[in-house]
Amino acid sequence: MIRKVVIAVCLSMAGLAGFAQEHMPNRVNTYSDEGDGTGFLKRNLFIGGSLGLGFGGDEFSIGVNPEIGYSLNRWLDVGAVVNFNYNSISADPSGYYNNDVSEKQFIYGGGLFGRAWVLPFLFVTAQPEVNWTHDTQKYYGQPGATYTTSVNAPSLLVGAGYGRRLIGQNTFYIALMFDVLGNANSPYNDYYGHPLPVLRAGFDIFVHRR
Repeated sequence: MIRKVVIAVCLSMAGLAGFAQEHMPNRVNTYSDEGDGTGFLKRNLFIGGSLGLGFGGDEFSIGVNPEIGYSLNRWLDVGAVVNFNYNSISADPSGYYNNDVSEKQFIYGGGLFGRAWVLPFLFVTAQPEVNWTHDTQKYYGQPGATYTTSVNAPSLLVGAGYGRRLIGQNTFYIALMFDVLGNANSPYNDYYGHPLPVLRAGFDIFVHRR
């Protein structure tokens, strides 16, 4: 699968998320409009991100998505995210996985995100992005045949997620999203242009913990 974004979350991330939920105090998300006046409140600023790892057969991928955000109120978070992903496919002389072609793909970019917590444990999200894909394919059946392409594409990831959000403390989340723009060069589409599920799990920590 050439146009595959591997943001498949490793099982260890899901395990850590479960562990974090188990050991967090029994609190609901909190927010205060009092104390520091209006405008920017340092206590509502958070940093974090997600990590993805995938492998199987002749494929390997790893990605990291650092983010910074701000809690506007009790139910809405906004912020920015940066994407770095590396995917590789090994050549298979037997032709079982592919036609003896190796591929290395580096994807980088970023965008903005918004998460609306409709319930203390459930949110909907939208994430407009622009990503650049640098792709190199080497055909071992044709000595010296190497092809390199560089493309970019806008994307709009929309979806929903589950998590635990304690403003002023920390947040963990698991989200499932799809790119609804359908751009042919989007890294979130498969070889045939069909949208792939984008699964991300991550943690955020508020800068000014209380």
